[in-house]
Amino acid sequence: GMLGSFRSILVNWVVRHIKKMVPKYRLPEAVSFRQALKNSQANDFQPVDVQPDDVAFLQYTGGTTGAAKGAILTHENMVANTEQVLAYLKPLKQEQDEVAIMALPLYHIFCLTANCLSFFARGATNVLITNPRDFPAFVKELSKWRFSFITGVNTLFNALLHEPGFNELDFSGVRLSIGGGMAVQKDVARQWKQATGCFIIEGYGLTESSPLVSVNPVDITDYTGSIGIPAPNTDVSFRDETGAEVPAGDIGELWVKGPQVMRGYWQRPEETEATLTQDGWLKTGDMGYMDKVGFMYLVDRKKDIVIVSGFNVYPNEVEDALTQHPDILEAACIGVDDEHSGEVVKAFIVFEAGKSLTEAEIKAFLHKSLTDYKIPKKFEFRDELPKTNVGKILRRALREEK
Repeated sequence: GMLGSFRSILVNWVVRHIKKMVPKYRLPEAVSFRQALKNSQANDFQPVDVQPDDVAFLQYTGGTTGAAKGAILTHENMVANTEQVLAYLKPLKQEQDEVAIMALPLYHIFCLTANCLSFFARGATNVLITNPRDFPAFVKELSKWRFSFITGVNTLFNALLHEPGFNELDFSGVRLSIGGGMAVQKDVARQWKQATGCFIIEGYGLTESSPLVSVNPVDITDYTGSIGIPAPNTDVSFRDETGAEVPAGDIGELWVKGPQVMRGYWQRPEETEATLTQDGWLKTGDMGYMDKVGFMYLVDRKKDIVIVSGFNVYPNEVEDALTQHPDILEAACIGVDDEHSGEVVKAFIVFEAGKSLTEAEIKAFLHKSLTDYKIPKKFEFRDELPKTNVGKILRRALREEK
């Protein structure tokens, strides 16, 4: 309400003017938005010469180390992936007044390409849900629209199914529900079909591929657990540790090649070389297989990334934040299953001799440096952690104890 708006304005003002935490910066020849509005009549629009290979986005992602990396996505990458999505949607005859629900933030590559670019290019009205965690308000907003498309992650679909009033909504216009960002659970997919009459179509992508790599056909009639078939003009291959292709049905690392694959990582030549082959294959770090008719399945992540409600959490980052506390000697983090978020972070902690902390104290400390979804929801305090012969903490051993 008004109180919340006033509070946010006050906080922004204090941060900017009292604590001076917002640095003064100005780009050469930049015009502020306020200035542009004020002088709009006087300023003639100067079109910018944009080439396909020019950088459109530095879309930040992460890897096994958890260090933030900017995926260089060009205009060609984004246009190609948008065209791939539009080609995928082509079997769905275009209707007047199509409405797409945007339930993910625009900085998430899934929403950026699917909603902001692809559904927009198709001519659909895009409805941005500004706070998808406020489910009563979310359902109230949905009640205002006869919507055609909805994109989201498994946890969002699951939460909506359990929200009072959701089952009373008008689903007569729903033509496509697309799940990405994390695995769609079988139970959620079937409940969604029962409630809306429309299956959740599972797809797969990653920031480095703008993001779409594969998706199930629009006319799928049951849950399969598959991430579908490759997008148009996309090559996929499952490889063993030597880089050799494995036969259908055998597990390997998924490699991807296509016009949507990034140019590389911004100012990180070593990571680029480790992720992109010289002939343009992107090593995804995800393990899976292809069946004999071309449908793909993921079985595990090569990376230690924990996926909380579709967002990546890097154990190294959380462990580093934990061990900044003077009373914490060692920490290891893994992902554990959670019915609401898919996964949550679990922290295993060894205290300094004679020291101890409560879970609440640890969370309060972490709030200074980590966003909410990165903070562990489960803790286990131990005298020691399993290690290799050279003293490296074995996360794998902790996962196997579950």
